[in-house]
Amino acid sequence: MSVPGLTASEPPPPADAGSPAPHRGRIRTLGPVLAFDVIGPIVVYYVLISAGLSTVAALILSGVIPAAGIALGVARHRRLDAIGILVLIGIAVGSVLGAVSGSAHLVLSDGVVPTAVFGIVCVASLRSKRPMIFRFALEGMGRDTTKGREFADRWRYPGFRHSFRVVTLVWGVMFVAEAATQAVIVETASTSTAKTTSNLLILPFAAAVIAWNISYARRGQRRGAIADEARRARGEAPPPMPT
Repeated sequence: MSVPGLTASEPPPPADAGSPAPHRGRIRTLGPVLAFDVIGPIVVYYVLISAGLSTVAALILSGVIPAAGIALGVARHRRLDAIGILVLIGIAVGSVLGAVSGSAHLVLSDGVVPTAVFGIVCVASLRSKRPMIFRFALEGMGRDTTKGREFADRWRYPGFRHSFRVVTLVWGVMFVAEAATQAVIVETASTSTAKTTSNLLILPFAAAVIAWNISYARRGQRRGAIADEARRARGEAPPPMPT
């Protein structure tokens, strides 16, 4: 997830806090996602099917790839985030239900359920003091780093708070829409089609929201720079931090 931008009424963030990440950083982030969550599971599934394994067994074993990606992330960052927990729970529940029942549809639910839950949590977090995407952005920067402290301090600006609530809402709706689409596909399409789309469907959904997110961030930064200059010209003090 990219870091949201600011609205017209707030000063721009530091260069690395609100603007789109450099292309090299995006590639480093996107590479593991494509390998462990998109391409890897599909390749493993079709290889196992070609080797003669049952559909359910191939589906269950293909879930090892995203689980391995999460394990590598934990080893690298020394922590397991909420998304990783949701994905692991989905994989475990889908695998157990599929193994017990022999139903491929239940195994395929391992991606639908955590995606829907995360989307709902994003939307529900709008009623909390800090929306979910703001929390993720802050955790990514590090609460105790200089960048993280500067970023957290900008919560005092009403427009900054509004922009994060807007972005959190958009991402939450996107995840719920993706989960609903995938659930329909799982119920109506063949197992192979449902497996392929379960790993690929996030790409068009995320691409559309990321494109909007980057545009929103850039517009907010331009407007915020103008507002910041006007505020300094008037000699206004920053607003107090809300409780």
